[in-house]
Amino acid sequence: MRQTQSAEILRIHISESDRAQGKPLYEAIVAKCRELKMAGATVFRGLEGYGENAEMHKGHLVRSDCPIVITVVDAADNIGRLIPAVAEMIDTGVMATSAVEMVRVQKGPGV
Repeated sequence: MRQTQSAEILRIHISESDRAQGKPLYEAIVAKCRELKMAGATVFRGLEGYGENAEMHKGHLVRSDCPIVITVVDAADNIGRLIPAVAEMIDTGVMATSAVEMVRVQKGPGV
């Protein structure tokens, strides 16, 4: 079965070294997504990048501060509930939203 619906994608850009209550910020954001029953969230680690202050974020031998992007796709109203919750958790970062068509694919047993 294939089902298509209008949705939004939220991309949250932070750094690997960012923390929330002592744990990695990306873990705290994914936990918040689960708490709010978002359809799903995926964390991507980048090789290199920079933000508005032009400070380079990349892996080093001694420490790692790679860029992190968390991607969430869900209905627009759910994304709207998530944004303020994440904004409270972030000291420095960027969030971007875009309208998308979400296609859910679910195959039943024996298909």
